[in-house]
Amino acid sequence: MEMKFDNLDLKILSIVSQNARVPVKEIAERCDVSRAAVHQHLARMRANKMIADRGFRVNPRDLGYGICTFVGIRLEKASMYKAVVPCIEAIPEVVECHYTTGAYSLLIKLYATDNVHLMEILSDRIQSIKGVSSTEAMVSLEEGFLRNLPIPEVSNMPSRRRKSR
Repeated sequence: MEMKFDNLDLKILSIVSQNARVPVKEIAERCDVSRAAVHQHLARMRANKMIADRGFRVNPRDLGYGICTFVGIRLEKASMYKAVVPCIEAIPEVVECHYTTGAYSLLIKLYATDNVHLMEILSDRIQSIKGVSSTEAMVSLEEGFLRNLPIPEVSNMPSRRRKSR
């Protein structure tokens, strides 16, 4: 079922995408609606998975993970995707996994404490997964920026051609 947005949804999203901890009272004041209305809209957006409650973003470097790496993974057969992804997901250092087109079947993002740890993750854990034929690692030297997409007006929303998840 496709999620329908209204102007209030988008105003609320615009506010919480900048600061997820802003009090509901402040959102209500900025949107000129009741707190109950904000609660109802937030609850509906969470229920429809439009808002993902993922908690705080912790800086991996502060936890000792000094190396951020993107890894392109080639599979023996693309059809092995569904069997390989749970194995990748079981590796705690992997924070993102995408099924992609192009040179790789999967593109993942992972964090390692140092080069020895990175080599262990790649050699002993990822490359040993049945169906993985090869990997190519690209170490990130610095994150230039990370942001949410801008929240458009309802009239400027891109059309959605696929089913919602």
